Amino acid sequence: MLKIAMVMDPIETIKPDKDSSFAMLLAAQKKDFESHYITADQLYIADGLAQANSQLITVKDQPKNWFSLSEKQRTSLHDFDVILMRKDPPFDMEYIMDTYVLEHAASNSTHVINSPQALRDANEKFFTESFPDCTPDNIISRNIDILKSYIKEMGEVIVKPMDGMGGNSIFKTSAKDKNLTVILETVTQNGTKTTMIQKYIPDITQGDKRILLINGQAVPFALARIPSNSDFRGNLAKGGTGKGVPLSKNDWRIAEIVGPKLKEMGIVFAGIDVIGDYLTEVNVTSPTCIRELDKTFNLDIAGDLFDCIQKDIL
Repeated sequence: MLKIAMVMDPIETIKPDKDSSFAMLLAAQKKDFESHYITADQLYIADGLAQANSQLITVKDQPKNWFSLSEKQRTSLHDFDVILMRKDPPFDMEYIMDTYVLEHAASNSTHVINSPQALRDANEKFFTESFPDCTPDNIISRNIDILKSYIKEMGEVIVKPMDGMGGNSIFKTSAKDKNLTVILETVTQNGTKTTMIQKYIPDITQGDKRILLINGQAVPFALARIPSNSDFRGNLAKGGTGKGVPLSKNDWRIAEIVGPKLKEMGIVFAGIDVIGDYLTEVNVTSPTCIRELDKTFNLDIAGDLFDCIQKDIL
């Protein structure tokens, strides 16, 4: 029987019908794994050992009372077979400290998914630069004058902070927009925070597709997140509508380019975002959409993930 731990945000705050970490806990329980729950603030190192105050967790697939926890117990992280790092962004200095603790655990026989080193290296926006044949025109800088000069060439653009999630603080603008300067001042925090500018892709009206990959291999269906009539963002948290679709030929092309690099880096579970013909993000911290795809296509993505871990990782 595997002994696993899930590092995640407080479980009482999740939406169990949509949460991918919850899907993983359900799958682990179905496989009779011993599952532990840990919040990031309970990770620590003492006496040369990576440790945590963990709780045994039992879950139920229901809208209320979906979990029960044991009392907290001091546990060596080295005692786990697998630790799943599923804490949501922001990717700040505390998140990096958490990866250091997990990397210490991984220095023995514990498998941390995704690799702590990869979590630090693969910023979800910046990492797209590793695949220039797949991405739209973009510029990454914190210098407002440099950003403006490229925006003049690109036309309509999307402005993204490098450490956000769920569509937060994302703007659509152009060189003609009288609000451009204040948008750049806001997102760069007056030239102090690195920011990504991507050329706007009109195909967003057909959906921002989330494609999940397990150990470099794509799940054959994606969730196209289609913007509402009142917003350009497709994020479900911003009112977008999810529609399950099979992968297109171009989706497979992008997945086959990105997948081997993910596998090489120890990124066992990832979500790539594709709009039209372009890769726009590579999500490695806590990719979502398992539950929606499972329900639409009668899949068991989290079960497949654990099968892969048992067969190919352990």
